[in-house]
Amino acid sequence: MAAKKRSHAGMGDVQDGFLPASKQVRDGERRHIAALILARGGSKGIPLKNIKMLAGVPLIGWVLRVAVDSDVFDSVWVSTDHDEIERVAKAWGAKVHRRSPEVSRDSSSSVDTIKEFIRLNPEVDVVCHIQATSPCLHPFHVKEALEMITLHGFDSVFAVVRRHQFRWKEVKRESGEMTKPLNMDPTNRPRRQDWDGELCENGSFYFCTKELLETQGCLQGGKVAYYEMLPEYSVDIDVDIDWPVAEQRILRFGYFGKQKLEVVQLMLCNMSGCLTDGRIYISASGEEMLSISTRDTMGIHMLMKEGVKVVLLVSSEDPITKVLCDKVAQRTGCQVLQMGAEVLGDVEELMEEMKLDWKDVAYMGNDEPDVLCLNLAALSAVPRDAPAVAVNAAKYTCRSPGGMGAVREFAEYILLLKKKAKSQMEQDRINRQHF
Repeated sequence: MAAKKRSHAGMGDVQDGFLPASKQVRDGERRHIAALILARGGSKGIPLKNIKMLAGVPLIGWVLRVAVDSDVFDSVWVSTDHDEIERVAKAWGAKVHRRSPEVSRDSSSSVDTIKEFIRLNPEVDVVCHIQATSPCLHPFHVKEALEMITLHGFDSVFAVVRRHQFRWKEVKRESGEMTKPLNMDPTNRPRRQDWDGELCENGSFYFCTKELLETQGCLQGGKVAYYEMLPEYSVDIDVDIDWPVAEQRILRFGYFGKQKLEVVQLMLCNMSGCLTDGRIYISASGEEMLSISTRDTMGIHMLMKEGVKVVLLVSSEDPITKVLCDKVAQRTGCQVLQMGAEVLGDVEELMEEMKLDWKDVAYMGNDEPDVLCLNLAALSAVPRDAPAVAVNAAKYTCRSPGGMGAVREFAEYILLLKKKAKSQMEQDRINRQHF
């Protein structure tokens, strides 16, 4: 998504030609620029909020992807006091600062933790505190904001968003005091289009120099400026009610990585544990049965309607009989393919027959034999109840368990990204025609 240039305090549009982190210099010496995400384990609002799944990705994963892909940081860190957050942070390419108990209390401030980080990492010259709860951040935001320090000499830069909200003074109910407007005249209420609104911190990020932090003990001071972000990117998660809203926002406005969004042509799905719950039911007469969700079969039909071929995979080691496979094929309308012990080889043989590359394939698995395919596929997913080895390899983790709507959820995700990719291609075509 192209960056929309924004105007900043005391300066015009951001200049082009950003210097990569390895070439940022000051007084002849290269400056070390670090990204730091604070992720304490003791969140009071939502337990372990920072690693809770948001649109198939741990919340902290969205901002870590941005920090790593921006290519402007010499190091990317997560400051935490929790083992599971540390594991997730490392999986997403970050180093870990294990904060001390002194800065891990409920009363500890962000500045206290950042000052400890700076003290323990004296090579850092500029730090960017990125909030883990800002999942619609994009690399161009941090690139442009950092330019204000490296190219324009500011000591601190923070993110803001423009709000058009009329504010009134709060009064105590028993005081008898009357409220009054704080930012408008009720006798002459401005229309939205006639009012510039007000700039409010959105909490996405705070850049500052080490010198400012050491001398003034704050993130906003010295030669200070703001960086304005558009409202659609200003998502902050504080309470549970924000979660479903944030998922819709991030699917529309989030950053999904450097790779171009692919329009996949083939969806491969391990039948056992994905389309089913992994169990086989045996009646008193010895008849074997499977349970599949109508939501999942509808998801398969949705994909096929949009031109995505769906193939269900069954391992030779799986106890599902050919009769059951034939029944599932009849019910879903798609091919069921028997696989050997080495899933990858059989899958690549199928792809070669169809003249497809991994960029054309979405893969849904649920256990260790699927890991290589989950890693290679353009899109990959596992059900909520998949073991950790599969979850760590997948690009998307469903909210639903196997056999209970996980396939439908992944199908909707594939179709959403397909729609986004087509929309982007159409926008690129329009841009080429006009410029």
